[in-house]
Amino acid sequence: MSTTADVFFIDGVRTPFGRAGEKGHYWQTRADDLVVKSMIALLERNPEIPKEAFDEVAIAATTQTGDQGLTIGRTAAILAGLPITVPGYAIDRMCAGAMTAVTQTGAGIGFGAYDLVIAGGVEHMGRHPMGEGVDPNPRFLSERIVSQDALQMGKTAERLHDRYPSLTKERADAYALHSQQKATAAYKAGKIQQDMIPVAVKSAEGWGLADNDQFLRPDTTLEGLGELKTPFRVGGKVTAGNSAGLTDGATASILASGDAVKKYGLKPKMRMVQFAFSGVEPEVMGWGPVPATDKALAKAGLTINDIGLFEINEAFAVQVIAFLEHYGIADDDSRVNPWGGAIAIGHPLASSGVRLMSQLARHFEEHPEVRYGITTMCVGLGQGGTVIWENVNYKG
Repeated sequence: MSTTADVFFIDGVRTPFGRAGEKGHYWQTRADDLVVKSMIALLERNPEIPKEAFDEVAIAATTQTGDQGLTIGRTAAILAGLPITVPGYAIDRMCAGAMTAVTQTGAGIGFGAYDLVIAGGVEHMGRHPMGEGVDPNPRFLSERIVSQDALQMGKTAERLHDRYPSLTKERADAYALHSQQKATAAYKAGKIQQDMIPVAVKSAEGWGLADNDQFLRPDTTLEGLGELKTPFRVGGKVTAGNSAGLTDGATASILASGDAVKKYGLKPKMRMVQFAFSGVEPEVMGWGPVPATDKALAKAGLTINDIGLFEINEAFAVQVIAFLEHYGIADDDSRVNPWGGAIAIGHPLASSGVRLMSQLARHFEEHPEVRYGITTMCVGLGQGGTVIWENVNYKG
């Protein structure tokens, strides 16, 4: 008897992504409330699924302390109104937290242990800065296992520029500008808002509504990008304009087996084909998506030429153009991040993987001629993650 099953992405939502800090949407909002809000909205959008039918809840956070701690997958499940019988747990793979939540629970579906799961992530970088409270083993640095630069993501991006001279600052800035332009156009067309859940927020002025991503800059110009400071190195190439800012936000998604799809009359948006994670030198962590993608493609029996749509997390522009150059894809290829990416939208670390998936699912709806797409991202401390998806709307 086979123990494998199809794994379908049913739905995904997110909060607006806010700027971390006092000027951000969520300065006075708890991190767990953000992910609970996402989960409640997700359940309301899919009322045909009985709450007791969920087999697992996996929620990721990079800094698992305070209101992002206490096994947040379990506490969020309870706060979102799921029955006590539904278990939950927390995940940490830094930027690929939500991606790992999806792949691990998805693997559980594939093995036959689960039929329905919720997977997502949250990061409140204003309340919990990256690295807060950690105590790295001193041998990492004293024995030169890794360079000090490996612990600062911006410096790893500078090192990627160093390693590949063709990845110029001019290319990075041009890519960043294009990301802002694409995201602005998608906002005007009402595309990004389809899976965005407005959040009531409190500030010094009183209560308001967060209903937009705060890093969107429609007035961005190449000239303006060229004048920005390079905070990680004097005369460097990485700036606030060609990298994702510090962000707060949350995501949540539903995955289901084929049996659950039939039982509850669900409408899948895409099918998980394969996934892979890979390690690289921590000093150039932005290279991670390349070996992860190679690995996933090999396991799936596909090549990069089979991929018709790409959602690549834009932690840094250099990381994306390194990926594109490796595969011979133009920096402005229309298949890549059609609605822009994290440079314009934001990157709340552990939550971003599901944003990539939700957007890819929307692209699939618009492109029935495309069969396969990928979501991929670099991961702190030298990793990459890639998930290959099949378009259920495909008409070859």
